[in-house]
Amino acid sequence: METCDLGDRQDGSIWRRKPSPAAPRGVLVNIIHSVKGYHSKAIRFLNVAFDSAGDSLLAGDYQGNIYIFDFNGNRFSLVQRTMQACTALAFNLRRKTEFLVALADYSVKCFDTETKELVSRMGGHDSAVTSISVHGSGRYAITTSTDTAQLWDLDTFQRKRKLNVRQSVGIQKVFFLPLSNTILSCFKDNSVFAWEFDTLHCKYRLPTPVEGSALLYKAFAVTRDGRIFVAGGKSNQLHLWCLESKQLTRIIQMPPKVRAVRHLEFLPDSFDGGSNQVLGVLSQDNIMRFINIGTCKLLFDIGSNEEGISTAAISPNGRYIAAVMENGSLNLYSVRALTQEGNKPPPPIFKVKDWSKCTSEANKLTMRVTSGRSKRPCKSKGSKIQTRLMKLQVNTSLENKENDLSGGLNKKRLQALLKGFGEYPAKYRMFVWRSLLQLPENYLAFSSLIDKGTHSAFVNIQKEYPIKNRRLLRVLQRTLSALAHWSAIFAETPYIPLLAFPFVKLFQNNQLICFEVVATVVVNFCQHWFEYFPNPPVNVLGMMENVLAHHDKELLQHLIKYNVTSQVYAWPLLETLFSEVLTREEWLKVFDNIFSNHPSYFLMVVVAYIICSRAPLLHCNQTADFEYFFHHRNNLDINVVIKEAYHLMEATPLDIHPQRMLDDFIPLTKGQYPVFNKYPKFIVDYQTQERERIRQDEIEYLRERQLAHELEVKAWEHKAEDEAWYRKQEILLEAEEQRRKVLLEEEEKLAEQRQRLAAVKRELKVKELQLLDASRRRFLKHQQDQRQMELNRLNDEIIRKASMREQERAATVQDVEVRWMELESQRQLFEQHLIKDQETAKKEMKEEVDAHRRKVDLEDHLVQRLMKIHKEDKQKPQIVAEENLAQAEQKLLDTDWRLQALHKLRHDDQAREKCYEEIAKLLHDNRVKEAELLKAMREAEEKKWEEVTQKKAQLEEEQKAAAAADEHRKQFLEGKMNEELEVAEKLQREDGYFERLHDLKTGHTERGVELQQVPRSGNICLNDLSSSEPSSHGRRQEDLARQEWELMAEVRRLRQKLTSQARTRHPPARLPATPWTP
Repeated sequence: METCDLGDRQDGSIWRRKPSPAAPRGVLVNIIHSVKGYHSKAIRFLNVAFDSAGDSLLAGDYQGNIYIFDFNGNRFSLVQRTMQACTALAFNLRRKTEFLVALADYSVKCFDTETKELVSRMGGHDSAVTSISVHGSGRYAITTSTDTAQLWDLDTFQRKRKLNVRQSVGIQKVFFLPLSNTILSCFKDNSVFAWEFDTLHCKYRLPTPVEGSALLYKAFAVTRDGRIFVAGGKSNQLHLWCLESKQLTRIIQMPPKVRAVRHLEFLPDSFDGGSNQVLGVLSQDNIMRFINIGTCKLLFDIGSNEEGISTAAISPNGRYIAAVMENGSLNLYSVRALTQEGNKPPPPIFKVKDWSKCTSEANKLTMRVTSGRSKRPCKSKGSKIQTRLMKLQVNTSLENKENDLSGGLNKKRLQALLKGFGEYPAKYRMFVWRSLLQLPENYLAFSSLIDKGTHSAFVNIQKEYPIKNRRLLRVLQRTLSALAHWSAIFAETPYIPLLAFPFVKLFQNNQLICFEVVATVVVNFCQHWFEYFPNPPVNVLGMMENVLAHHDKELLQHLIKYNVTSQVYAWPLLETLFSEVLTREEWLKVFDNIFSNHPSYFLMVVVAYIICSRAPLLHCNQTADFEYFFHHRNNLDINVVIKEAYHLMEATPLDIHPQRMLDDFIPLTKGQYPVFNKYPKFIVDYQTQERERIRQDEIEYLRERQLAHELEVKAWEHKAEDEAWYRKQEILLEAEEQRRKVLLEEEEKLAEQRQRLAAVKRELKVKELQLLDASRRRFLKHQQDQRQMELNRLNDEIIRKASMREQERAATVQDVEVRWMELESQRQLFEQHLIKDQETAKKEMKEEVDAHRRKVDLEDHLVQRLMKIHKEDKQKPQIVAEENLAQAEQKLLDTDWRLQALHKLRHDDQAREKCYEEIAKLLHDNRVKEAELLKAMREAEEKKWEEVTQKKAQLEEEQKAAAAADEHRKQFLEGKMNEELEVAEKLQREDGYFERLHDLKTGHTERGVELQQVPRSGNICLNDLSSSEPSSHGRRQEDLARQEWELMAEVRRLRQKLTSQARTRHPPARLPATPWTP
């Protein structure tokens, strides 16, 4: 089984590797949400919901974190932080990305999974919303709380209707029926109403269950087709209602381990058409069993006593089961793995009661189903016997009900274990304590107390109790604040932190359990403590003093001698719960015994501690010594103290026994905590008012002090601002003077720079004039040089042209010589070209001859090719004709084969028809023989009835002499006669014998009535045989019945013989299988 820890991640993968469908125990993945820190802890999941497709799961935890799990994409993401515990979820809205969540502040909010924004908020409930039902279209929703149900339009998020009921009745659940516009409302008085969605008119009401089968409905489920409605509650029975006929059709009784049903849900199947047959039943032992409501077999179960299930949801596609475990984690089960044969446990025994078409208790059939085989229906007497056995079992279970604890524990067995070992195992001690104290675990009620914040009485508790562990201090502060918000007395009780601290240290990781343990101890083991508030409980101390006086008067006289009262030697032990005088192991051992016994045992332990400390107490003679003794640890064997306490419980007289004054153990109520007002309210109110007045005075003093401090601070600020302003002004003046001096210096420097600049300008002007004169002289020289260069260039040009003319003349002579040489070379080249042309002509002639030869060969090849094609054209029709002929022959063969098959089938039909005619003839002969046999039987019957008439006349004469009738024997014989007549009616329904027997029975009844009216008349009833010779009439009746049975047996034998002969003569023909034709 793979585990996925969400931790601080906002998204991630669900599993590292996709689990196989055949996962062990069906668990695909276990999802936990742990928070790491100084003390790591796990945040509990509270509710889950699948989307309409069944591939995405929405889960909300205790701190208001909403996660979405996509199983196809193997991803999870945090979609919202509501900061409040969620009480219900819905994820099948019309807009697939939106979901509804009900919070602990009684509101319902709609969020979007993609944008992670609030879409709308819906209010109007005065208590926590327990369920959200969405219409099949996804446009409407119904939110249900204990006092009201509201119908919402999810397009506008406006409330359309509101259902209010009386507080004495209360609402269990209101939801839409699938595939219909019907709303079903279930109330705490077991009434179920159906309403039309459009008009909200009452359509019908389910009738009250039959007497003896009623139970308090707590859980409900409906099949997908909306036909079957199942309800369960504080019983191991399930009621199956047919919503079409509005009748209770069946009652399924679960195994004896199931004492209450907490949740019901059908397992969808893709092939059942909506008529779901598999029902999941979550019982009080936190195990969810899946049964088939048709065969009443247990298919599989999930959860166990160690890993219990708190709530569960099944995906609409029937693939997954999401279960919120008792430890706060989330398990995802694979239905495919759970339904395999290897994982199926042996089927248990169920008891099924069927009430279809029955009107009276005598006709109701009780049937036990074991391993898929049903027994025959029992008669009325048998059913009465079963009913008595059931009542005995119920009485036996009621006797053990007080000893049965949650988690499958038994109080008597725990007490026996405790007496044997002296303490409970440390590994299971907390679990045993929770079972003994029967903690309700009211998450919502505790959340409402915690949400009220820290109580004013414990804001500065760290000053009075400087605990180094900050986390432990916070848990103590929260627990004490919750107690103070629960009841005002605990805010004024000075010793309540001492009383609660041992349990806070034990249960610091679970604040809910810590609070409920302390509350249970206060309610049961601190009875009558607060009646004399603010003084110690003198009544309780008086009870302990009486017990001490009875068992050790000398010790009590010694204490009285030194003015040591019970407030010195008993009250310190009570108010600290022995935490000052015992070590941790001793304290746990003592409270193992206290929680396992009557609340008076706590007081006996205090007295036993004093008695066992007799020797050192008798040596004390100062009050300070006594006070020190009962506030510090002492060398005392705690096992001896426990044994002495048990001895005191048994040996104390009833008139002074604390058990007479203290009530029995009463656990906290589920849902909401009980009201605790067993204290002088006026004193507590006065102290509360005084505390509030003092707190207001302190607040006013602190406010005035803060105001004065603020004024003083403001004055200092103003003074500092003034001084800073003056300093700033001085600095500005100094800076201005410095800048003035700097400006003067800069002006002087600027004048000097101007003088230097003027001198520089004059020097530059002189230099410029000198440069202009030098440049003019240089330009004139340049012009002279240019003219000289031009003359030199002209001379060079004349010389160059003369040399060029000489070169051109020499080149012309050379060109003439080259031209002659070219002409000579051209002549030689022309002669070579002529030779080449002759060779080329010869070569072309040769190529033409070769080409002509190839052309002739090609024409011969073409002629041969044409001849071959002509031959193939002649052969092709011949081949086609041969193929057509073969196909025709094949068709002829197929037709002949079909004709033969048809002839054979026709022959078989004729033979079968003849066989049928012979069978009909045999049946006709059989009927003729039966008619003859019946005719013979009628003749024998008439003879017998003639004899009966004669005997009846004789009996009537003999009965006239009888004076008194034996009523008991008369009833016995009448019963026997009725049974014989019923047997004869069943065996002779085909002919008129039934009518004749019915007439005889009617005649006998009428004559019996006449005989009762006129007992001394001459017409005496035939049934009144007790007056004379009853034995002879009984023998005749037996002979007549035996003859009738023999005749009927003979008829049956003849029928079987004729049938067997007909079968041997004409066996049934084996017909060939013929295919279906349209």
